[in-house]
Amino acid sequence: MGNQESKIQVQEVALPAIEIKDVVKIYKLYDRARDRVKDAFGLNRRKGHKLHYALNGVNLCIRKGETVGIIGTNGSGKSTILKIITGVLNPTSGEVRVDGRISALLELGAGFNQEYNGIENVYLNGTMQGFSDKEIEEKLPEILEFADIGDYVNQPVKTYSSGMFVRLAFAVAINIEPEILIVDEALSVGDVFFQAKCYHKFEEFKKMGKTIVFVSHDLSVISKYCDRVFLLNKGTLLGEGSPKEMIDAYKRVLVGQYEFPGQEEQAALEESHAKEAVNPDVQEYGTKQAQIMEYYLTDERGVRALAILKGSEFTLHMRVAFKARVPAPIFAFSFKDALGTEITGTNTMIEKAFLESGEPGQVVDITFTQKMSLQGGEYLLSLGVTGYEGDRFQVYHRLYDVLDVTVVSDKDTVGYFDMDSKVAVKACENFLSL
Repeated sequence: MGNQESKIQVQEVALPAIEIKDVVKIYKLYDRARDRVKDAFGLNRRKGHKLHYALNGVNLCIRKGETVGIIGTNGSGKSTILKIITGVLNPTSGEVRVDGRISALLELGAGFNQEYNGIENVYLNGTMQGFSDKEIEEKLPEILEFADIGDYVNQPVKTYSSGMFVRLAFAVAINIEPEILIVDEALSVGDVFFQAKCYHKFEEFKKMGKTIVFVSHDLSVISKYCDRVFLLNKGTLLGEGSPKEMIDAYKRVLVGQYEFPGQEEQAALEESHAKEAVNPDVQEYGTKQAQIMEYYLTDERGVRALAILKGSEFTLHMRVAFKARVPAPIFAFSFKDALGTEITGTNTMIEKAFLESGEPGQVVDITFTQKMSLQGGEYLLSLGVTGYEGDRFQVYHRLYDVLDVTVVSDKDTVGYFDMDSKVAVKACENFLSL
């Protein structure tokens, strides 16, 4: 045998940066504002509220040096769990442990004083993180260089565009030497060049062994940057694993093919999701001579859905009842982004469809079927029934921002929509010698 040495390999396991054990977050939902007031003073003799579980017994562990993504449908608890990790919210029950200095970029403008200028807000945020004025002064040039908003740093942040806001907020978040960086969807409002700059910074952070946790509807980003992914649905952790595994599971959730514990539970979750995505404070106006009575989306399988896979076919359904004669009704829809920019839309006049009149008592079903080419993200759907009476334009019924529609994508190109380009690269037979 001789003096042969035994080589023992010891695999180091990184220590937890964030541990969440049995976390529950419950909100009381009141039908009437006065019930909330009575409950606050203990005057309600009857139960005037319903319990909503934003998180229900969630357990997860994020280790130091990991880049972790959290994905799920709207209302699944993604932002809630980030707020609990950062201390913005307290859990109803459960335990949260964080080991390391956290820097968070959550809701746009969180932690900023609207009346202060950019530089004053840098000092405000730095002080909140425990830095002295001298330490912040040393970091200031690097922060301002990264933000790159010019003389606007001397203006009140209430005058900033959303893009400038996120530039300054992210510049502060990454330059205060965090050990844990937490980012919600805020980056989606920045321009594509700034986003590329931020993701390059993510790469640097990964190499430095820092911990990154972020939420995004852009599955291509999740797939590219994450070591592990957690999948949430209606406050419950469905699973954790590699980006590919969890993205595939997420897609099954969206099309109703995920194996939940039981069909009744699945139906309840889908119904709850549908209700949450309907705007309770929808704005509407019009003469109501023609009225939109029902509206919903279906996916390529014909199943009602509020999350559509990019590149797939979907259908918008509208049911309209006529209360009076309408000579030439025009049915329309449009999608806006979260900032209110109208992205796309069409109507039956443009499409040269249904050019007949509507008669009193008549009910019609209108469908618009098309391919989803919008980039991954959240969009607001608006609907309308209009027309012309002689030369006068008439609005019969308009509904603004009625549905919150999520587009799920694993490949986002530049801009608002994907041109679905087909790429070919061929070697030339003849080429010049350089």
